[in-house]
Amino acid sequence: MPTPHLPPPQRRVPLGRSCEAQVLDRLLHRARAGQGEALVVRGEAGIGKTTLLDYARTAPGVRTLRVSGAEFESELAFAALHQLCGPMLSVLRRLPDPQRGALEAAFGLSTGTPDRFHLGLAVLNLLSEAAVRQPLLCLVDDAQWLDRASAQVLAFVARRIQDEPVTVVFAVREPAGGDELAGLPELRLGGLTDADARGLLGSRFRAPLDRQVRERIVAEARGNPLALLELPQTADLAGGFALPGAAPAPGSVEASYRTRLEALPAATRLLMLTAAAEPIGEPSLLHRAARLLGVDPEAATPAEDAGLLTVSPWVRFRHPLVRSTVYRTAPPEDRRAVHRALAEVTDDDQPDRRAWHRSMAAAGPDEEVAASLERSAGRARARGGIAAAAAFLERAATLTPDPGRRATRALAAARAKRDTGAAEAALALVAMAETDLRADDTPRRAEAAALRARVSFDRKRDDEAVARLLRAAEVTAHSDPAAARELVLDAFAAAVFVGRFANGTRLLDAAGAARALPPLDRPARPLDLLLEGLATQVSEGCAPAVPLLRRAVDGYRRAGNGDEYGLGEVWMACNAAMDLWDDAAWRALADRQIALSRRRGALADLPVLLSFRALAHIHAGEFSHAAALVDETHTIAVDAGAPPVVYVDVSLAAWRGDETATAAFADVAARASHERGEGRLANVTEYARAVLHNGLGQYEAAVRASRPACDLDEPGFNSWVPVEFVEAAVRAGRRDLAVPVLERLTERTAASGTHWAAGVELRSRALLTDGPAADELYREAIVRLGRSEGTVHLARARLLHGEWLRRAERLTEARAQLRAAHQELASIGAGAFAARAARELEAAGERVRERGTGTPHPLTPQEFQIARLVATGATSREVATQLFLSPRTIDAHLRNVFKKLGITSRRQLRDRPLAVGRAE
Repeated sequence: MPTPHLPPPQRRVPLGRSCEAQVLDRLLHRARAGQGEALVVRGEAGIGKTTLLDYARTAPGVRTLRVSGAEFESELAFAALHQLCGPMLSVLRRLPDPQRGALEAAFGLSTGTPDRFHLGLAVLNLLSEAAVRQPLLCLVDDAQWLDRASAQVLAFVARRIQDEPVTVVFAVREPAGGDELAGLPELRLGGLTDADARGLLGSRFRAPLDRQVRERIVAEARGNPLALLELPQTADLAGGFALPGAAPAPGSVEASYRTRLEALPAATRLLMLTAAAEPIGEPSLLHRAARLLGVDPEAATPAEDAGLLTVSPWVRFRHPLVRSTVYRTAPPEDRRAVHRALAEVTDDDQPDRRAWHRSMAAAGPDEEVAASLERSAGRARARGGIAAAAAFLERAATLTPDPGRRATRALAAARAKRDTGAAEAALALVAMAETDLRADDTPRRAEAAALRARVSFDRKRDDEAVARLLRAAEVTAHSDPAAARELVLDAFAAAVFVGRFANGTRLLDAAGAARALPPLDRPARPLDLLLEGLATQVSEGCAPAVPLLRRAVDGYRRAGNGDEYGLGEVWMACNAAMDLWDDAAWRALADRQIALSRRRGALADLPVLLSFRALAHIHAGEFSHAAALVDETHTIAVDAGAPPVVYVDVSLAAWRGDETATAAFADVAARASHERGEGRLANVTEYARAVLHNGLGQYEAAVRASRPACDLDEPGFNSWVPVEFVEAAVRAGRRDLAVPVLERLTERTAASGTHWAAGVELRSRALLTDGPAADELYREAIVRLGRSEGTVHLARARLLHGEWLRRAERLTEARAQLRAAHQELASIGAGAFAARAARELEAAGERVRERGTGTPHPLTPQEFQIARLVATGATSREVATQLFLSPRTIDAHLRNVFKKLGITSRRQLRDRPLAVGRAE
């Protein structure tokens, strides 16, 4: 199946490159006006050339062609030109014969040697023909590796596009390559400023980062984005508590540095090793450690003369790869001696750094050192440094002499690694623990099995993950009933994710496992009530489960800020709130857990939690808020190594009435749901398609789209799918299908008792009612929904009522309802439903005033989030903490926000409408 054409991504100016981005935007603006231009972007490897090309690619209103030079094709004549022109060969016949012949010869379509002049004109005219309907943007990356023949033709074209709607942008690595492009306008990229470098680190490494280590990284990278991003991640995320050699330098680079190091005196190499092992870069600390090692601080002079190291005012290596090479190539005994000296000279107010150096100085197991690392892990976790805690615990386990205690620490480290999204490291630590555990140590073997099962579900939400969790719960029940209940709840969550792709009846299996657990001998926790409620819902139906689910949700809402819950627990609590039509609880639970996960740096949990919160924003008609969270969700999912979360993408596109985006996202989601065995994603896709079709008035299609999910009737969709199905079935003339679904819906809404529940039930019942009774039902539905947070549902109730009134020929009343519905739906961006309301309003005799389609103040998703938080009164530091960025980065984004909104102070943000811009 071909890959669907996805809508263009959100335009995002690369950090620290706003000026360069403006240059590209000006070129594209000129191309749209029919004035072509070429630009050569030059810079060293990793400086951000490709990122700028990626930014240019997202420009609206242009067609983009892209080609990349390849080192292994640099000797193949016209290889790059074929890449560029291949998609346009359909217009080849429009070219004059000499030009067409030259191009055919160059591409091997005919015999002969192409005339270079005719070939250049042929490519120029080909691009011109392709740009007739839409301006053309040609991006040529790694131009230093273009084959010479292609480079000459492209340079010829680039000098002759001034009167064509064509822009050509080359990216060339310096200092080599690109001679054919000499004389073309150039844009040279330098390094990022220190402030932007900190911002880039903050956006990439979202866990807490030690300030001193961060400053050293920034200084050594010298503004090169690739150097910043390719530093050994473990060391950076863990605040410097990891091996500097965690990521080896490329072979040729390391060999070069090794040769230069071998030429230095032994004392100089030892001093450099001390600097490499000390993550702060403080000269006085380096000098004190050097003296303990018997090395004169003057030994640094040869390294400074060689340009490998500077010691004043801070200790800095020429490049991060120098540091890793120094550490990796040093003898183990020298590394241990250096760490021992650093432990001795580290100040008392830095016990964690001292503990780390002592651990690296240990030649073998040492319980005292391991215990100090364990204490450091506790302090790190308390201040939100889960990655540092994981590093401490992992090293502590390695140094623990007693097998039983080593297994305990390894399991603790595995839990911490899982929290950071490091699945492979977590599984390796579980394997370490299992090796040390006695065969009869049932509790901890059960804990290891539970960790394996949870990591399995983190990595792939499929049926096997559910089976693993249920087996782990069964093993755990004998030794730790409370932990077993947590595992069964996780199995419930996994089973809901897997849904229709489960092997057999996994939800019933989970319900059976819950019922088989030993009875409680203590007061029930919210988790226990939730588990009992879910088991009742699956085995007996929704209505009997409502009291238990209500008590569970209320229990979670009353929880203190310090209470921590697992992802599966919170996820199912949010699910229960949705099934109860309790919008306030749904929002509050998601907000609370997101804040907690941000403080803890638990990246693995955030994608699912942010998706839940984004869905709540859609329900409330806050589409811009939802879009901002969608953007962050995708970024964090990549960082955490979690499966992509596309639930909200397709739902948001459907509510916006964007047919192209909904179709593209739905196709991708449908494929992913089958590939990953994730039935919930299939449900969401069907629901989104039903929303879109109802908005467009395509009711038969909406029935077909929503029927599978409606028939499955799985937890988490009881409040969404039946409502769409009833509307579609009634409007499609299939009342026979709508009646049983309405009866099921009514049973559940009656048990819930919330305004949202009552409103959607009344609205749905009105669709199946005639005469004055229908009028009364619609009016009561509007009243009840107006008391909920469901702005989109209220607007749709007004739309349905207006449609009914128009058909009853009560035109004045119809216009009032339809006008209100249209205004609300248009203002929140529900395009298809707004258009439906506009059609009805015009049929009722009122002309609809045209509304602008663009947002007045389009912000990027990240700018929107920052502006929204600052508008609540949060400081830059507080916002930075929430979004894992630096305060300087927040301030930089705020300057852009102020400029876009035409304001000058934070206070003014509270009174300004905010909206996320969308790529057209």
